[in-house]
Amino acid sequence: MIHGPKGLQDMNISSVIVIPHPERIEAVRSQLAKLAGVEVAAVSPEGKIIVTLESEGDRETIQMYESISLMDGVMSASMVYHQKEDEPEVEISLAA
Repeated sequence: MIHGPKGLQDMNISSVIVIPHPERIEAVRSQLAKLAGVEVAAVSPEGKIIVTLESEGDRETIQMYESISLMDGVMSASMVYHQKEDEPEVEISLAA
């Protein structure tokens, strides 16, 4: 199998809505920003945090999601989108 630019065989991209305790919004946002493969995309005026996850496989995606769900200050985390690319290098070359 041909590997992509990072040597990836698969690439998972997910979107998660994180709802922190109201008094912990900034602390949770800061914790999320420190996680590898996690990007804080937006924070709503109500404090909902939208994050994207990028990982190399399903197991890594699940581990990332679980670590966010168990994070101190998080009331809930809901995965709202997930896409798996079996050949990310094909997607990259088509976009170029």
